[in-house]
Amino acid sequence: MTLYDVWAPIPARVRLTLDGDIHDLTRDSDGWWRAPDDLDRGPGHRYGFLLDDDETPKPDPRSLRQPDGVHGLSETYDPAAFAWTDASWRGRPLAGAVIYELHIGTFTPEGTLDSAIDRLDHLVDLGIDFVEILPVNGVNGTHNWGYDGVDWFTVTDNYGGPEAYQRFVDACHARGLAVVQDVVYNHLGPSGNYLPTFGPYLTDKHASTWGIGVNLDDEGSDEVRSFILDNTELWLDQYHVDALRLDAVHALVDDSPVHLLEQMAIRAARLSAVTGLPKTLIAESDKNDASLVTPREAASHGGSAFGIDAQWSDDFHHSVHVSLTGETSGYYEDFAHLDALHKVLTRGFFHDGTWSSFRETYHGRPIDTERMPGWRLVVANQNHDQIGNRATGDRLAATLDDGQLVIAAALTLTAPFTPMLFMGEEWAASTPWQFFTSHPEADLGKATGEGRIAEFAKMGWDPAVVPDPQDPETFTRSKLDWSETAGGRHALVLDAYKRLIALRRSERELLDPALSNVSVEHSEEDRWLVLTRGTIRVAVNFAAEEQTLDVASREVLFASDDAVVAGGASLTLPGHSVAVVR
Repeated sequence: MTLYDVWAPIPARVRLTLDGDIHDLTRDSDGWWRAPDDLDRGPGHRYGFLLDDDETPKPDPRSLRQPDGVHGLSETYDPAAFAWTDASWRGRPLAGAVIYELHIGTFTPEGTLDSAIDRLDHLVDLGIDFVEILPVNGVNGTHNWGYDGVDWFTVTDNYGGPEAYQRFVDACHARGLAVVQDVVYNHLGPSGNYLPTFGPYLTDKHASTWGIGVNLDDEGSDEVRSFILDNTELWLDQYHVDALRLDAVHALVDDSPVHLLEQMAIRAARLSAVTGLPKTLIAESDKNDASLVTPREAASHGGSAFGIDAQWSDDFHHSVHVSLTGETSGYYEDFAHLDALHKVLTRGFFHDGTWSSFRETYHGRPIDTERMPGWRLVVANQNHDQIGNRATGDRLAATLDDGQLVIAAALTLTAPFTPMLFMGEEWAASTPWQFFTSHPEADLGKATGEGRIAEFAKMGWDPAVVPDPQDPETFTRSKLDWSETAGGRHALVLDAYKRLIALRRSERELLDPALSNVSVEHSEEDRWLVLTRGTIRVAVNFAAEEQTLDVASREVLFASDDAVVAGGASLTLPGHSVAVVR
């Protein structure tokens, strides 16, 4: 395969338009169309493909740059031409790390990769190890969460294009920060998806929330799988990315003998071996099934083990959220008691074969806590989904007091899992993070807004307060206000996050991933919980009133309130406070 070759088994004729000139392509028996050998393949050439008698060029399915958007011509780009300065970068394992999730378009006022570089020192000072960025692929419109991407190999020019992306990764590595790229392989956006005109990239054999599925096991699926696997290698190898976050892998339905996810794990492991750098895969899964993160070598007697490195655990978020807010509508209903938080902290999942009232079925499988290390579960008290998919995109800071916010931080950062923060969480950002789109098609924009309102019906939220995703102000409201970090509650919460991350890094017992070494006590009636990690106790008072707990301590490592009193055999906690003691 060379630059202007294209897999297109559907059309009977394919021509290449290159800088205004048209060239006939030759078809091979495998559905690939081959370009003449003498064409200039250097950077900066505009090109596209004419399929059959359609005189409107289609962008390259493997386009690296779309300067005029998803409907325009592709432009050649050479990632190897970038002058990297990260030769001394040795990578970072996920175990023991802290992740920071951000969206390029709202992380800074400018909303670009280059402007994000200027804020990386804040993350270093905070104590972050991995920077996870939401999808950067080409989408139709000027702003989007990123999950409507249609050009999977591109970096949108809205953020600065592929060279700016390489500058960002290079700058992260220079500061000791690893990079996680969020990628979406389970569906394509509703506008600008030309893949089905080239070949059987989609199939109605499987369907998902987003319609017909990506073709992983139907006719022509070998090339579709190669398309996806080559994309993972683009990020991990050519763009020097350290890890991929795989969106909604439960929607990757694949009945092949070897699942696509296992093939991804094999590809990442090979890259780790040849580069000498850790290459990590983190999955978002709704299955609560640890076989996803079981090493391939551990599979036995026909059992499944995909070999993905880590997966998100929404159960942690739900149990912490309900413990602090009391909100029990929709999928929060099963987490109404501190029993749920107790179980999650010690067993990883709450739903591990239990009845899920929201799903109206039994859900999940138990984790073998003797074998699976806790770091394989990525947890958060806030993330882009759990904030942005609320009716008004309100953060915890909109309803909780400072003490409760620090409790959320302490639980996340002292639990035996891999903690992830969402941008602005560390300073109790007052700005919401709402669902926003900029679909140029009026009917699509209208359908998107109506769809959002319908989604909230089961959660019991008021549709009248749901902002219009197409309103530019919805996007603007979601941008962080960096001036907030300087004072007030924002500075107080930021200081707490810094101290907790530093404590986590300095205390080996807080980095111990053995779930079997974790124990919890709690009282539902009095609303307190004590998490034990070796000699360290994390004592939480969820109640508004002061309480004295039977917690022995010889050293206070962290206190969210100056009124915390450690008295040898007991610990007095003001309302809505947390203390970490030895």
